[in-house]
Amino acid sequence: LVSAGDAVTDQFGRNIKYLRVSITDRCNLKCFYCMPHGAPAVQHRDILRYEEIARIVRIAASLGITKVRITGGEPLVRKDCVQLIKMIREIPEIDTIAMTTNGILLPEYLSELVQAGLNAVNISLDTLQRQRFRAITGCDGIPDWKALLRCCVQAGITTKTNTVLLAENREEWAEIAALAQEFPICVRFIEQMPLGQGIMDEQHTAQAVLEQLRGRWSDLRPAETQDCSAPARYYTSGKLMGAVGVIAPMTHRFCRSCDRVRLTSTGQLKPCLSYATHVDVRARLRGGASDEEIQELLRQSIYQKPANHCFGMQTDDAERQTMNRIGG
Repeated sequence: LVSAGDAVTDQFGRNIKYLRVSITDRCNLKCFYCMPHGAPAVQHRDILRYEEIARIVRIAASLGITKVRITGGEPLVRKDCVQLIKMIREIPEIDTIAMTTNGILLPEYLSELVQAGLNAVNISLDTLQRQRFRAITGCDGIPDWKALLRCCVQAGITTKTNTVLLAENREEWAEIAALAQEFPICVRFIEQMPLGQGIMDEQHTAQAVLEQLRGRWSDLRPAETQDCSAPARYYTSGKLMGAVGVIAPMTHRFCRSCDRVRLTSTGQLKPCLSYATHVDVRARLRGGASDEEIQELLRQSIYQKPANHCFGMQTDDAERQTMNRIGG
């Protein structure tokens, strides 16, 4: 086995502890800002096998990675996803395993996922309205959000929702935030990033959503404790069981405290979401590289993590793939 090294830092001294792992580019929804119709699918042979993912996570853990988030596409459309959670849970250094999901298949797998070792779940929730759900996702079958959130809370896992700030859901922001009044969860609002067909609208910012929410909860205030390494800034009210959060990559860069890197479903390690820059870990794995060689590859890639994202800038190396291909 590869020996543990010192906790890895990038060239700016940021301690990288968090690895986001996309396990598929496929999804059972077609949200226009993430996976528009006509987006080509990755070939099955190019997707990392679970054993390959577990090996990369184990090596990353030797460099100080302690948190892993499983993403897609939609991770639960990939067969035997629960087995991957079990494999990662066997890695002693990993203390948190989270998943980002659209929630469609979560009721079917929630109990197994928790038993396998899942600690936390982020649920994409862009609307509470059936017709608007179809307009955003291109699909029917909106989940029973309250029943789903209730099940997650009862399962004892940390539960958050993610709402992308769109023209289509602007009138619902306060109504969505009110879920934190009924459940002890974090309801988060995210500025849309200019990836794929995503376009940032100056009317749909973190500041705009906070102004709307303060119209409903006049005592909304910054939470007393904040995780400085997390992108979200949280707010509480005496009327909320949980909290609301805003993630503002466009209007309030949080790059200085960024502690994450991303592994795409095809095995490309991306130090930053916004750049096309990556290292091909899959090629080295399948080419017979040792654990020590993969460890050094990860270390060097992490060290090259840029100081800031390049959203809103004109640069030749900006990422141009759709979000589902990146594992955003």
